[in-house]
Amino acid sequence: MLHYIRGRISMDFEGGVVVETGGIGFKIFVPDNSPLYLNIGQDPVLVYTGMIVREDDISLYGFPDQGTLELFQKLRTVNGVGAKAALAILSAMTPDTVRKAILFEDVATLTRANGIGKKTAQRIVLELKDKIGGDLNVPPSDGGDTPSDQKEEAIDALIQLGYSRTEAAIAVRSQETPNLTTEEYIKGALRGISPK
Repeated sequence: MLHYIRGRISMDFEGGVVVETGGIGFKIFVPDNSPLYLNIGQDPVLVYTGMIVREDDISLYGFPDQGTLELFQKLRTVNGVGAKAALAILSAMTPDTVRKAILFEDVATLTRANGIGKKTAQRIVLELKDKIGGDLNVPPSDGGDTPSDQKEEAIDALIQLGYSRTEAAIAVRSQETPNLTTEEYIKGALRGISPK
C-alpha cells in the first residue's frame, strides 16, 4: 500500500495530476481545489496517497497533507460514499469546512458537493461526528462543568480542527459573554478566527 509519493508533478489532467518519480509517472486523482495544482513543473513535492483497488481498476487519490488523506479515508467509510463522492466533497470545500459541517451537523453545507444529497449528508454527519471530534454537546458532570472546563474543551476541539493552541486559546478566551456552553464557545471562536 502506497502511503505517499515524493516526486515532480509533470502535468495535470481532468481530475488530477501526474507525479513523476524514478522514471515512472503516477496518475493521481486530487480534489479540484488542491494546492498540488500549483506545483506543476516545480520542485519535487510529497503527495499523501490512498490506493483504491477494485477487480478491474487500481486508482490513486492524492492530498498535500496527511490530515486531508485521513479525512478522505473517513468519508469513504460512510455507507454510500465511495472514493469519487469523497473526492467531490473535498473538491467543493476545504477540509476544515468539511470538519466544521460534520461537527455542527450542517447538512446543507455538505450537499454543496456534486452528487451528495441530503440523506447522504445526514449519514456522513451521523457516522462521522464522533470520529471527527466527538460530540460537542458535553453533558455536565455531577458537580457541573465550570466555565474554565468548557473553555478548555472548546480549545481542544479547535486544535483538532487544525488551529494552534495559541490561536484557539485567544479566540475562546477573548469572548466577552460569560458562562457559555462548550459549543457556544467554539461557534463564537470560529466566527472570529482566521480560516485554516
